[in-house]
Amino acid sequence: MKKMMLLCGVLILFSWNVISAQSSKPAEYTSVAEVMRDEVLHRDFQIQGEYLDKENGTGFGANLVAEGSGQFRVVVFPGGLPGEGWKRGDERILGKAVLNDAGDLIVTLEAVPVPLTVKTGKGKLSTTFEDDVYSFTKIERQSPTLGQSVPKGAIALFVDGKASDLFERVVVNEEAQTLWSEAWTKPFEQRSYLLHIEFMLSYMPTAKGQSRANSGVYIDERYECQILDSFGLDGKNNECGGFYQQAEPKVNVCFPPLQWQTYDIDYTPAVFDTDGKKAADAILTVKHNGVVIHDAVKLAKETPGRKKEGSETNGLYLQGHGNKVQFRNIWLKYQ
Repeated sequence: MKKMMLLCGVLILFSWNVISAQSSKPAEYTSVAEVMRDEVLHRDFQIQGEYLDKENGTGFGANLVAEGSGQFRVVVFPGGLPGEGWKRGDERILGKAVLNDAGDLIVTLEAVPVPLTVKTGKGKLSTTFEDDVYSFTKIERQSPTLGQSVPKGAIALFVDGKASDLFERVVVNEEAQTLWSEAWTKPFEQRSYLLHIEFMLSYMPTAKGQSRANSGVYIDERYECQILDSFGLDGKNNECGGFYQQAEPKVNVCFPPLQWQTYDIDYTPAVFDTDGKKAADAILTVKHNGVVIHDAVKLAKETPGRKKEGSETNGLYLQGHGNKVQFRNIWLKYQ
């Protein structure tokens, strides 16, 4: 009887822990339609985004990053948005913003001694500071390679909602005609290639760090070009565009979640001699949303999470990591 009671107690505790873990997992939204159905989510989502001061000619850009319940992280870029005027090492102004009952943002910036009241609406942000009026317009940038057609001689891996037979594991989002993360292919015939891939981050305003739309593109199933909702972050090697633990992107050009983004990756594999000793490192050039973020970077070893370096040929792995990142228009061309 005592054993039975103890067993029941353990099962109850286990069930409670599972339910608690599930309920504490941040909400994840995979389409704008989902977000639009919730008034608070919709309000914050409409404010989040990239902004430019077009009217005053200051060249200032800004990122507003939603963090849930009317809370925002603010990054101001003197000189323009990342990849379009602002580059790594240039000055940034960091801050926080809270949406009040009147629909205004109360913005506190590190470099400004007093909070600013920022009016919102119709894709605009406007404020007055030291008798000067600043007006920012929300923009939605688009990668110049977005929707790029499969070139002659290239292999369509996942195009128009259809997966190639090269995929070993694939789960299609039939409604959106996209591919969910946690997918992989059979080994490719050749090791050097140009890969084009388009991806969309989930909207997870209350998630933090590595829990925010985490995935990765594993080239040759060895070298992970990280995918993460890094909108407004520094651009470290474990954030979007980084090669995990080895190389950070030249600039963080991650777009906000629920916008389509692109990677264009030129891959030259590591070289091994007949004794299995490495003679040359793998070399990768990566464009993120059309901007070169790695220029012939050499990777000293594989990144964690999949396969070790070697001379054999592998395929492509799109990491799951517990989040519902989506992919489309994936093709490669042997070099």
